[in-house]
Amino acid sequence: MELRHLRYFIRVAEELHFGRAAVKLGISQPPLSQQIRMLEQELGIELFDRTSRRVRLTDAGALFLVEARRTLEQAEHAIAVARRIQQGEAGELAIGFATSVPFVPAVSLSFARFRADHPAIHLSLRELGRNEQIAELADGRLDIGFIRGFDRPVLPAGISSSILQEEPMMVALRDDHPLAAVDRPLTIGDIADQPLVMFSQEAGTGFNDHLALIFARQGHGLRVVQEVNGLGSMLGLVAAALGITIISRSLTALRAERVVYRALEARDAVSRLWLLHRSSPTLTARTFIQMLSDAKRDAAGDHMA
Repeated sequence: MELRHLRYFIRVAEELHFGRAAVKLGISQPPLSQQIRMLEQELGIELFDRTSRRVRLTDAGALFLVEARRTLEQAEHAIAVARRIQQGEAGELAIGFATSVPFVPAVSLSFARFRADHPAIHLSLRELGRNEQIAELADGRLDIGFIRGFDRPVLPAGISSSILQEEPMMVALRDDHPLAAVDRPLTIGDIADQPLVMFSQEAGTGFNDHLALIFARQGHGLRVVQEVNGLGSMLGLVAAALGITIISRSLTALRAERVVYRALEARDAVSRLWLLHRSSPTLTARTFIQMLSDAKRDAAGDHMA
């Protein structure tokens, strides 16, 4: 049975006249009658009672008409969905991101615009570590990734990277900490002996390594007293006076009670956000990447204003 057989049957059932049905289908009557006979033979039932004066549906034909319409509607829906996926208008876009990424204006703006402009595309957003993102991009489970790191990441073949944003690092500390009263950017010398609350190694891969290098260049090591997996926990521990922490500037948009932020002045004390994607991205991924580029420009314009 082919879909055209269902279309032929439905047209005859609606017209109850083979001649009129043939005209509307754009075929001659004899082939139409032959196709209906073949359908009946395949099904093993009579769909129509035919006489020289009229055509009417049998009881079995009336029931089959309901199912035939449903089948044809589902097939047409499946075809439409497939075409929309091919055109980048449906399907799924899988994105991995580091903890701080939703606080980057261009990224959050892109998420909002993409969801509004492409409601039929499921936007799958997952907070993942650097290594997890790279692995899932390589095996096709992710379309887009956002990671932090000072240097261009070393990636498997088929994965591309570009700098999305470069921003200074900031020191987060409790508002009654002695360094909170210092009226100038803080230096590594100021904070070298301070207890640090940091992301865990997996969550902070790239950022932690770069921060350790900055300290090492001035003869210091990181004095980490607590590792956490979430930003909320990290700022909460800073507010509880367990230590200070260092974050990218975009995260200062998150205001925590009793936590203040101070600029950090040090060589290479910048955080770079990298956009990762497969070298041959899907149409949906290309659409998002272009939207991200537009959002980056718009966010920069708003900041200048």
